Amino acid sequence: MSARGRHRRQGSRQLSQRSRISLLITAGAAGIALPLAAVGPASAAPASYTVESGDTLYRIAVDHDIAGGWEQLFDVNRAAIGDDPSRITPGTQLSLDAEAPAEEAPEEAPEEEAPAEDAQETGYFAPVAGVSGGGYGNAGALWSSGYHTGADFPVSTGTPVVAITAGEVVTAGSGGSYGNEVVVRHADGHYSQYAHLSSISVGVGQSVGAGEQLGLSGATGNVTGPHLHFEVRTGPSYGSDIDPMSYLRGHGVTI
Repeated sequence: MSARGRHRRQGSRQLSQRSRISLLITAGAAGIALPLAAVGPASAAPASYTVESGDTLYRIAVDHDIAGGWEQLFDVNRAAIGDDPSRITPGTQLSLDAEAPAEEAPEEAPEEEAPAEDAQETGYFAPVAGVSGGGYGNAGALWSSGYHTGADFPVSTGTPVVAITAGEVVTAGSGGSYGNEVVVRHADGHYSQYAHLSSISVGVGQSVGAGEQLGLSGATGNVTGPHLHFEVRTGPSYGSDIDPMSYLRGHGVTI
């Protein structure tokens, strides 16, 4: 029977045995696998995800096509994750519904940025505007010292990073697992470090003012996604860290 026979109107309500055999042959497996009842909208995307060993917020956001990327996923699940976006525990249940909290972001931004004006009076600034950092002292095998030596600020690549106060640049370049980093020595003997930068705009020996741009945030070095890793130290090298958030608050920065 020709292919046109499949589209001819039958004279009776039942197909002849020969017609039914012909239809099965010409339709093939696809005709059987796609009955009319199965045709319809695709099943809805999962509303949640359980963290597995080796997962990162960046990879989960990419795999599930999260609008706003890993930063939005972190904001929605901050209560379950904690203050450190680089540490997610296997078994943690994450919400993949990233739309509702996004509407709240514009209302929070002005409140976050206001403290920068107050900081000008003391000569100290937050390293990035409008975002709070956290995670200092968190224990874990991810860090060679056994704990997190700085605070992470969850910002996207290209966010301006500024000096928290005036000082002299003592490091500007690649820092191994820290990626591109800048270290500034300040008049009180402390050092501030800004790591994982996508670009650096200062050089060693350069004097910088409070709030002066040092570079742009990024995801260079050993990271799970874009953010600023920020440390305050009593010396220029790793291991001399103090709580950076307490240091900033002690100098009038509300963060």
